[in-house]
Amino acid sequence: MTKEEAKEKIAKLTQEINSHNYNYYVLDKPVISDYDFDMLLEELIKLEKEFPELLDKNSPSQRVGGEITKVFRQVKHKYLMLSLGNTYSFEELQEFDERVRKAIGNDFEYVCELKYDGLSIGLTYHNGVLASAVTRGDGEQGDDVTANVRTIKSIPLTLHGSDYPEDFEIRGEIIMPHKSFEKLNAEREDLGELPFANPRNAASGSLKMLDPKEVAKRELDCYLYYLLGENLHFNTHYESLRKAKEWGFKISGYMVRCSTIAEAYDYINTLEQERVKLDYDIDGVVIKVNSLHHQEMLGFTAKSPRWAIAYKFKAERLSTKLLSVVFQVGRTGAVTPVANLEPVQLAGTVVKRATLHNADQIEKLDLHDGDYVFVEKGGEIIPKIISVDDSKREGQRAGKIKYITHCPECGTELIRKEGEAIHYCPNENGCPPQIKGKLEHFISRKAMNIDSLGEGKIELLFDKGMVKSPADLYDLTFDKLIGLEKTYFLEEQQKERIVKFREKTVENILKGIENSRSVPFERVLFAIGIRYVGETLARKLAYHYGTIHALMNAGYDELINVEEVGSRIAESIVTYFSNERNVEFIQKLKDKGICFELDKDAMTANSAKVSDKLQGKSFVVSGVFTNFSRDRIKKMIEENGGKNVSAISSKTDFLLAGENMGPEKRKKATTLNVPIISEDDFLKLLE
Repeated sequence: MTKEEAKEKIAKLTQEINSHNYNYYVLDKPVISDYDFDMLLEELIKLEKEFPELLDKNSPSQRVGGEITKVFRQVKHKYLMLSLGNTYSFEELQEFDERVRKAIGNDFEYVCELKYDGLSIGLTYHNGVLASAVTRGDGEQGDDVTANVRTIKSIPLTLHGSDYPEDFEIRGEIIMPHKSFEKLNAEREDLGELPFANPRNAASGSLKMLDPKEVAKRELDCYLYYLLGENLHFNTHYESLRKAKEWGFKISGYMVRCSTIAEAYDYINTLEQERVKLDYDIDGVVIKVNSLHHQEMLGFTAKSPRWAIAYKFKAERLSTKLLSVVFQVGRTGAVTPVANLEPVQLAGTVVKRATLHNADQIEKLDLHDGDYVFVEKGGEIIPKIISVDDSKREGQRAGKIKYITHCPECGTELIRKEGEAIHYCPNENGCPPQIKGKLEHFISRKAMNIDSLGEGKIELLFDKGMVKSPADLYDLTFDKLIGLEKTYFLEEQQKERIVKFREKTVENILKGIENSRSVPFERVLFAIGIRYVGETLARKLAYHYGTIHALMNAGYDELINVEEVGSRIAESIVTYFSNERNVEFIQKLKDKGICFELDKDAMTANSAKVSDKLQGKSFVVSGVFTNFSRDRIKKMIEENGGKNVSAISSKTDFLLAGENMGPEKRKKATTLNVPIISEDDFLKLLE
């Protein structure tokens, strides 16, 4: 292929991939499969590697992979990034309407839009290409976060069409959808880290991360709502955003035009009810004068535009009585204070409990026994106590609530590391909730996958004194388990639950335990529960060191040089293996036949490992190939993290078909919907 042909092909692929990105991330209407999309992207990457001089920084292949930023550059806004005036009442909306009519007359209309609860961003485009992304900052200047914003797939790197201005800015809000927020917090809690309070904080924190690759994992989104520039040929704000949507920007479908402020208020009331159905947070509605000429006539104050106002929903806040404060101990020993409340209906659900986060929060609230407190839902998700309701205090307050000094479960004195907000119980091998938490983590799907032991069975085994360590699971027998039974009272549901070990239950448990002996080393390493070592890092450590013995003998200075291992993680690993009880625990698991080293195939693949591109993928290789022998292709699969299997099953990812492949294999692959790929397709996967 000549350079000109490659240039033409790259342009065509870029346009096609950008179109599919737009369909998927903006319109939510994908038209091709993920596999077909990946093949297009791989083809583009291959061409860009073959012709590196044709690589464009705005290529869809460059979404992720920017260099780590040491400090964000401050950038002065070309147009001041002002905030909006806020109101919570219809009366103030009417006053706003009267001021507008006094200035421009009665012949105008409003546009109502969602007020997103996220992080404001200004995107500048030059000749249809994203040039920069800057946060609001103080309104006059903000942080250049272009590298991080490029990872957000709903933001176009290059625009559709050709009728966009040469230079313009478009502003919007970067948000974290609820599903991304819940996933992120689940991962943080699993690592013993403090969860984010709400999606807004999570989005803001994510955008300020120094590594774009880490930002990409946070699955942020962006809605745009305001176009700025010198040569914009539009008469109305509504028209400008409709055109921006054609250029590829994500514009809300909730934008409506209203003839009067009363119509706008009706829309506000509708949205206040409907917002619970959205997959992201909004905290109000923005009302703007639609005509750009009228906007210019109205102008600005020193702080905000005179042609727009934000109606903010009142966060539903109710007063209820504080019944008690309990302190919960998690798997990692982190102690979380939780307030028990008189039940109250809040934002569509009954709230009985609210997190108090940590000792600093309790001190800040100045809580006393019997106080009435104001509760609201932070980010519409997590109930939280905002303040004490002083109006309901009667006479002298009862005793002040103080953060505990010793573990409520085992009595061990709590510790709080310098620079951290959380208190910990250090008695990890003797504290009941920590032990039960470690057991539940050990059997979880991504760890040892002993799913037959869920639904309260671990708690029963612990309460009966039969299991105090994951190693004890491998001593269980049919006779020990059959007939075990216990009744638990579920306080949240106000009902009893009976856990009973019948014959079929016991057989499934023992089968699950036996199967766990074949779980590979990287998942075992995740299962043993070293603080801050999540699923991905456990895999990296397993492939880096190969055996548990090598990892145990790695010092801090060595660990700190492993990819994704920071000082806190290195310190945690060293601390874990310096504890003699943890070393004994691992030896017991070894004695039970648990795998603590990569198998020979994985070691062989790892010794000459090229990439993880085929990680988790299984291949059946059949036939005669043009460029490589069958053995060489199988080795290439292993070098890139894949696995060779001999027979086709429903779990096979690909049938790699050469010349003269038997018809039965093709027929079986077709029947089981296993993708059949050629040698060229395979090479595209590796480029």
